[in-house]
Amino acid sequence: MNHKARRPTLQDVADKVGASKMTVSRYLREPQQVAEATAKKIAVAMEELGYIHNRVPDMLANAKSRAIGVLLPSMSNQVFSSVVRGIESVSGPAGLHALYGHYGYSMEREEQQIAQLLSFNVDGLILSETQHTDRTLRMLETAAIPVLEVMELPEHPVDLAVGLNHTAAAKEIVGLMIARGRKRIAYLAARLDHRTRQREAGYLAALAEAGLTPVLIHTDQPSSFTLGGQLLRNALQAAPDLDGVFCTNDDIAAGALLACQAMGLSVPAQISVAGFNALDIGHALAPQLASVITPREAIGRVAAERLIGRMEGKVYPDRVLDMSYDIFLGQSL
Repeated sequence: MNHKARRPTLQDVADKVGASKMTVSRYLREPQQVAEATAKKIAVAMEELGYIHNRVPDMLANAKSRAIGVLLPSMSNQVFSSVVRGIESVSGPAGLHALYGHYGYSMEREEQQIAQLLSFNVDGLILSETQHTDRTLRMLETAAIPVLEVMELPEHPVDLAVGLNHTAAAKEIVGLMIARGRKRIAYLAARLDHRTRQREAGYLAALAEAGLTPVLIHTDQPSSFTLGGQLLRNALQAAPDLDGVFCTNDDIAAGALLACQAMGLSVPAQISVAGFNALDIGHALAPQLASVITPREAIGRVAAERLIGRMEGKVYPDRVLDMSYDIFLGQSL
């Protein structure tokens, strides 16, 4: 007959180390409060025993989970993998566990995920959107925990926000295209989420100042290199005299650049291409892709630092922190 193996207990770890349960418990809560030599012995003992810490009693006793919730629009989006690196560079050393969820750019799905994370009694939340359902806002108000919204600069943040000005960044890079003599520039927009619309506003502002006519090519499909090529072809059908494309992100821009080359259009001699987020793919292309450099890892790091500060009672007068962007000119402009 097979018997289920007994799960190692806190007492088993204490016995193996020759320490008290209280010392082991303290190590699990605040490892820095335990002597280094003892801490190493406890870590080795837990590894050898396969000990798994049960956090439920701590959560019930202290109403603290030592966990934060992080919601991302997509688990595969390279943009947000950088944000996660920034968050974990702070949350891990602080002894916090990050619980992740994704919401597919849907406010309703975000609402469901927030409800689930709150059910785990998380101590704080990092959200990747600034647009929320009424129920989400009510839940966050009732939960009364620190909330950090990242990537944008909301006029009325839930609590605190760390992001960048997408409209200003888009206006600046499109303005550079215009300054280099481009007069027929299209905006290739996918997904049509809030940040895509902000970048569109910057594109429109730059063209309006120059007295140029916009060419808007929209789709609600998710971004891909293939889609970028299709949107470029759609733009040329709408405006055969096209001499520039500004793309909502580098996936679209890379696809557009490759499609130009496949069609025999010289970049940038005949048509310039610019993207957003300065992903690695843009540097691998020839010519290298001009793009907006967004400080994604820094945003994640600062968001985590501020979230922890709020959890410890710190007050931030500058509730919305604007992180500076830069422009990578590349050779495609």
